[in-house]
Amino acid sequence: MVFVLFLFFALFELVIFLRLLRMNRVGIPRRTFLKGISLAAPVAAVGPTILQAQVQATPSPTSRLLWTPKELAADVVIIGGGLGGCAAALAAARNGARVIMTEETDWIGGQLTSQAVPPDENPWIETFGGTRTYLELRQRIRDYYRRNFPLTAEARANPYLNPGNGSVSRLCHEPRAALAVLEEMLAPYVAGTRVRILLRHRAVSAETSGDRVSSVLVRSLETGNDLILRAPWFVDATEMGDLLPLTKTEYVTGAESRKDTGEPHAPENAAPHNMQAFTWCFPMEYLHGEDHTIEKPGNYTFWRDYVPDIKPPWPGKLLSFVYSNPATLQPRDYGFNAENAGGFFLYRRIVDRKNYVPGTHAGDVTLVNWPQNDYLLGNPFEVSEADAARHLQGSKELSLCLMYWLQTEAPRPDGGTGWKGLRLRPDIVGTEDGMAKYPYIRESRRILAEVTVVEQHVGTEARMQATGATRTTVKAEEYKDSVGIGSYRIDLHPSTGGDNYIDISSLPFQIPLGSLIPRRVENLLAACKNLGVTHITNGCYRLHPVEWNIGEAVGALAAFCLGKKSLPREVRAKANLLREYQNLLVRDGVPLAWPKATPR
Repeated sequence: MVFVLFLFFALFELVIFLRLLRMNRVGIPRRTFLKGISLAAPVAAVGPTILQAQVQATPSPTSRLLWTPKELAADVVIIGGGLGGCAAALAAARNGARVIMTEETDWIGGQLTSQAVPPDENPWIETFGGTRTYLELRQRIRDYYRRNFPLTAEARANPYLNPGNGSVSRLCHEPRAALAVLEEMLAPYVAGTRVRILLRHRAVSAETSGDRVSSVLVRSLETGNDLILRAPWFVDATEMGDLLPLTKTEYVTGAESRKDTGEPHAPENAAPHNMQAFTWCFPMEYLHGEDHTIEKPGNYTFWRDYVPDIKPPWPGKLLSFVYSNPATLQPRDYGFNAENAGGFFLYRRIVDRKNYVPGTHAGDVTLVNWPQNDYLLGNPFEVSEADAARHLQGSKELSLCLMYWLQTEAPRPDGGTGWKGLRLRPDIVGTEDGMAKYPYIRESRRILAEVTVVEQHVGTEARMQATGATRTTVKAEEYKDSVGIGSYRIDLHPSTGGDNYIDISSLPFQIPLGSLIPRRVENLLAACKNLGVTHITNGCYRLHPVEWNIGEAVGALAAFCLGKKSLPREVRAKANLLREYQNLLVRDGVPLAWPKATPR
């Protein structure tokens, strides 16, 4: 009996040893931080996950010791399930490709869902200014409300239903409605096994061969198990350009110098860590006469007294209704009144009780994505793991401190202070603490692309100066390789490098194919805010319909290249291939140019 037990444990230890050897061959890396522009550096994991920063449970590394990574293969692997990723998956599958898409949270949809931000759009979006599938997404959200929400007859009959009647968007809605619609749009391809979605998975390393990506290793945030994903085409649709350092794709971050770009609003010297603030959003409801005051956050005194150190100067404390007017930088009191949904409460209101049958909603709900919870003390990437985690946690603390300040110290129009009836709505964002599942990231790593869009291409004043056109004749740069359109002001929030708002007029623009293609890497495409734009022009290319258009163009391109056995740069360079690809986009409902439209 003793001999049998000895033999059993000896065999067990041998199995462990052999599995560890096999894991070493596939190269599970230590968690080092990598700058993609350094081609000699090893491919490695990038920083802590957002979910780890939320102090959610993740498996111990020892739980992976007996797990040999399995492999999955597809035609297109999309890392990141935000709006760009979802649009890319739909377009690739629609055009015959087999797709694997990963998403770090348990909600697809990115800024529209897990980040909880209602769509920021152009003025013509109800009839033009987005792709056919983006306009379909908007219509399906309204139809979802009509089918499932207790709307009044008047609201149900309104063809331009705005569930929250917020002032920032014509479609201020709850994130879970958009989530349901995105899942519905993808459902036929998921059911037909053309699209496979891996929720709660994050890319941790990659394998490259020369100028090509061979595979990406993703890790389950539920089990800790790893999967190796292989495909001829890879798409980076992550919020922070996570695949760029992992795949050694050359990229830039922060602000480029004026010498490098010639942009009037660029700084004299490059500042790679000077990025737009990110924000941890949250929904809150107001119930008159009730007290829902949260526990005082531990860092409340710091944030209550915090004055942003930026130039031109902020008008005072961050926790105040007086802030810098984005366009003029002069002090502006936007106000706030929870009783009548005034000021900031109205700004991103996502539930307007007047749209609902009486008695079905206790109060109006607003989504808090304001200047007051823009986090300015650091960035969530391109820093050490410890600093990234500290900034992510600090951003969430700032939002909780803003909530507590609104409940207890914010000035009221009647001379009192605080609205105790404000309460968090964790059910709306699907979390325990009431904060969104993921922070709203405005600025990403950006590929060094074949074409980089600069301020002189799209900024109204810069374009006039560059071309000699007048305000009535000026147009944005026209690209022969256009794969879509967008329009938004160049809107940069205060930055971690000490800049106040940069908010300037821009022109309705095109998305050049060259901005989606890295200069060197052959089979990786950018499908989010990581395309070839600058710190300045990111300010108008980062919004919902533009990100969707970018993703849709990339998904169609990957499928097109697969069928033609061509590289993206060949499609761009060869007139016949470019024409055929652009015709495909037009047939799929992607407009490539604007009719005459006024500057934003």
